[in-house]
Amino acid sequence: MPAIEYQGSSAPYSLIGRSILSIRRDQVHAMDTGHHYDAGLDQELDAFQRRVAVLFQDLAASDGGDELLSISWVRKLLDTFLGCQEEFCVILFNHRAAVGRPPLDRMIADFFERSVKALDVCNAIRDGIDHFRQWRKHLEIVLVALADPRQQRRGTLGEGQLRRARKSLTDLTLLMLDEKDAAGCVLSNRNRSFGRSSGSSSRDHHQHHRSSGGHFRSLSWSVSRSWSAARQLQAIAGNLAAPRGHEVVATSGLAVGVFTMSSVLLFVMWALVAAIPCQDRGLGIHFSVPRSYPWAAPILSLHERIVEESKKKDRKNSSGLLKEIQQIEKCTHHLTELMDAIKFPVTEEKEAGIRHWLEELAQVCESMKGGLDPLERQVREVFHRIVRSRTEGLDCLSHNPE
Repeated sequence: MPAIEYQGSSAPYSLIGRSILSIRRDQVHAMDTGHHYDAGLDQELDAFQRRVAVLFQDLAASDGGDELLSISWVRKLLDTFLGCQEEFCVILFNHRAAVGRPPLDRMIADFFERSVKALDVCNAIRDGIDHFRQWRKHLEIVLVALADPRQQRRGTLGEGQLRRARKSLTDLTLLMLDEKDAAGCVLSNRNRSFGRSSGSSSRDHHQHHRSSGGHFRSLSWSVSRSWSAARQLQAIAGNLAAPRGHEVVATSGLAVGVFTMSSVLLFVMWALVAAIPCQDRGLGIHFSVPRSYPWAAPILSLHERIVEESKKKDRKNSSGLLKEIQQIEKCTHHLTELMDAIKFPVTEEKEAGIRHWLEELAQVCESMKGGLDPLERQVREVFHRIVRSRTEGLDCLSHNPE
């Protein structure tokens, strides 16, 4: 699939989507191909780290309506990643003469390898977003069934309306339970990736097998049958350690920039897996960052808050920590309980309770309707940006002057 045009939701990222090579093409003549110390590099690296710190401090703040693990917060997280990566790649390109020299060449190669591992995470997250769309269809059926425009007065809910709504809620509950099981185990299904359209393979037809109760599993996953989100995160985190003093000196400080961006990559992929249903989810990675880094405090704070969220009683068995998932589970639980207890004719008290949770459900549907498509575009942009940055980075390495 060709890279798509994308415009982020945050103004500071107006450069997102442009080629790294085109951004600094007019600065090629200023590149230093020598081996001497670049006094300006320290300033660039300091500015980069401060920028990362500011962006994650903004994410850690509760102001602005971007509540932790909501769709809007996840979108802001992806904007942050794209902005950090943009600045990091510009630094590498500006100082590409040093990139091919040891030990920095090994560090850069390790970073690109981590980035490639993140591509499967992007595919799995995109699948999780597709699952939300399937859930939303059932929720919309409930809203339509219980909001018949012909019924204008209290106490007028009909048995047919409640029957249709209850059936859709039952279907949704089974679907979410199915996805919850899928999030905790390795499936044997394979669907599609960002590089293939949904109709590109005849194998897609047999992916949607029936689950218990005669209902279909909504979607399969675009990663292989043996793929695990938990193991993939462990692979991204593997051997990630802060550079030692001699490594910092040997790389003129660029090792710090590589470690910073590697940590950002790991945290963002981990947070996505925490929020959105993934095949074989797992959050138990070792995430240790020296607090001497200016961006360490906000990232570690976010990590701790997300871990604490995962330990809450009502979130332990959830298929994802996304705020909207919790709202869906809460609304459907209360609506099902109310409907199961209803006797006809429906009393005004019972109907008032149903109407209350319908309003909550309508708000969740509206949030999903306005947020899922932009969120998927951002995940796609992260995927394509990783691919493009790696290609351009390897090109710089291959043409690096000795």
